Amino acid sequence: MRHTASSRKKFLEDIYSIYHRAEFIHPDPLEFLHRYERPGDREVVGFLASSLAYGRVAQILKSISMVLDEMGNFPRLFLEKASREELQKAFSGFKHRFTSDGELLDLLYALGKVISIHGSLYGCFMKGYDPGRPDISEALEAFVQELRLHMKKGDNSLLPCPARQSACKRLHLFLRWMVREDAVDPGGWKEVSPAKLIVPLDVHMHRIGRALGMTTRRQADLRTAVEITRGFRNIAPDDPVRYDFSLTRIGIRNDFDKRTAMNLRAYCRSPRIP
Repeated sequence: MRHTASSRKKFLEDIYSIYHRAEFIHPDPLEFLHRYERPGDREVVGFLASSLAYGRVAQILKSISMVLDEMGNFPRLFLEKASREELQKAFSGFKHRFTSDGELLDLLYALGKVISIHGSLYGCFMKGYDPGRPDISEALEAFVQELRLHMKKGDNSLLPCPARQSACKRLHLFLRWMVREDAVDPGGWKEVSPAKLIVPLDVHMHRIGRALGMTTRRQADLRTAVEITRGFRNIAPDDPVRYDFSLTRIGIRNDFDKRTAMNLRAYCRSPRIP
């Protein structure tokens, strides 16, 4: 059976209507953002939470909590004032899977410098944002390059490089949180259009995109993320990342409705869908 655009939209809207709710956020790094009212604090928390969002969910939440506890109630102010020496003292011994305390320190220092120079992470991102471009790829690359100016040379597990054409799932997740604004995503970056976002592509979303016929590619890279985003954009032109949260509940929540999971498998006609 070949699915039509209308049947895909109905299926996705059904999933969205059930699971795109604040009550389904936990366990998800996104939950930390809702604890902060100030946009400057929220964007810092969002960047750190998304950067650490790899591995087992329980460990992700634990690592994020450890970092935020050290930063206190106003993480933006903490980063603006902290020296490298103070960061070293605060986060010495930190470990999250293959992320070292040195990598965390380097990223935190860079975030503080960028905030001091541009006023906010948003201000830095907007320097490279062109609303005339088809998506945010170029703006994201410029944003990352600005951060890297204040970091030690070499790879850092917390900051992937868009220029290498990887999917950069965690960076696109951060942008989803910052740009979209509803009961789930807190938003705040109002001058960036949700229509320009790219799907945060991980193994789970890659399987769904293939099963829905949005891509045939086997490599989960930037090209595949753009293809899958194009598929969603055909359904929701102004908000192609609209269904990301609800679809990813399948891979995060243990109590995901079994009937919905069965419907997803039947719809996609793919045994690879969990």
